[in-house]
Amino acid sequence: MSERTAVAVTGSETRLSVRQRKAIVAGAIGNTVEWVDWVVYSTLAPIFAAQFFPSGDRAAALLSTLAVFAVGFVMRPIGGAVLGAYADRLGRKKGLTLTIGLMAAAAFVIAICPTYAAIGIAAPLILLLARLVQGFSAGGEFGSSSSFLVESAAPRRRAFAGSWQQVSVGAGALIASFMGFVLTSSLSEADMQSWGWRVAFGIGGLLGLVGLWLRVSVEETESFRRATSEGRTRRNPVVGMLTEHPRAALRVAGITIAGTLTYYVWISYMPGYANAAVGVPLSEALLASTIAITYFLCLLPFVALLSDRYGRKVTLLTFAIGFVVIAYPAFRLLEMGGFWWLLVVELVGVTFLAGYSANCAVVMAEQFPAEVRSTGIGLPYALTVAVFGGTAPYITTWMSANGLRGWVWLYVAVAALIGVAVYATMPETKGRELT
Repeated sequence: MSERTAVAVTGSETRLSVRQRKAIVAGAIGNTVEWVDWVVYSTLAPIFAAQFFPSGDRAAALLSTLAVFAVGFVMRPIGGAVLGAYADRLGRKKGLTLTIGLMAAAAFVIAICPTYAAIGIAAPLILLLARLVQGFSAGGEFGSSSSFLVESAAPRRRAFAGSWQQVSVGAGALIASFMGFVLTSSLSEADMQSWGWRVAFGIGGLLGLVGLWLRVSVEETESFRRATSEGRTRRNPVVGMLTEHPRAALRVAGITIAGTLTYYVWISYMPGYANAAVGVPLSEALLASTIAITYFLCLLPFVALLSDRYGRKVTLLTFAIGFVVIAYPAFRLLEMGGFWWLLVVELVGVTFLAGYSANCAVVMAEQFPAEVRSTGIGLPYALTVAVFGGTAPYITTWMSANGLRGWVWLYVAVAALIGVAVYATMPETKGRELT
């Protein structure tokens, strides 16, 4: 019996060692602070927009700032390919330290960048370059952090470990929003526009340094070390992924479509929809969304434990079938109006959505061998998010503006049906050995 087989039958497959726990904590905290830096931009864009573009038209300045935000999404597939390949060639640890270092550095650059009034056109150009770097970093983060967390886990706790990737993303968004709330509540509007927004980016950069320190302190994963010792690493992981694992790459894209689209509709679009369509006050709609997101993040590790026990397919199918069933009644319930109906719809939706988010990191990681894993996750995922997730707010807004608001539920249901088809036909990967 080989050493690898012996490990599989000794009973250590469910128990996380001290080293594994440390790696998961470091990976999750590092991912959290990385996403604080990413989200704080959109949180404070209305405040600092006028500092980087010609004054006189605040709406135009805000639109320009949001356009810079959108450009960051263009860089995510590039980051997924380049930084994913870097992590597959040189290791997860080096890949993760590079991504968080780039994100923190860009946050510091934005924090200290002079205004348009001081340096003219150079100000928006510096902002654009910093945001491109952040988008590049964010694109590489998902594949590298997913590989690192899943590879750091005991064999039968891989979904649990991988779920912290999504928990940390949501936690980063909540921290960024809370930081914006504290600053805007503590400072006057003039102080926020003058220097308060810089404090937020500076704090984000400092948190990034903390995450960098945590990531430097962890060990490289056993899967990557084994691939290196066996000479399996690729000179060009992108080519290796596309030529040797094209079906797995397409499967990652298929897995992502339903999850990312329903996530953006339920998490990003729903508060604005409830406000515009049925008149729920925006403050109440955002409160319902915050409660639902907090519940969702707490739920993810427990749903992941169900995946580790019963399999990826059953939990993913529960998510997709659930949205096929609830899409129409959920949007009809919203027509009832009021905070409580909105909260019920949000809570039911994110309960099903947890079936995807608790699984996405692990099920994607299990599609590939170590030598192309970060690239195989990062590139197809980033492309799919850009195409389907990035366009979801635009499409739903366009539908509402053109008298098709009543059909948004069908948009969600069709995406969920695609998920049902993908999840029902893909192989079960629970228990598959990570090579």
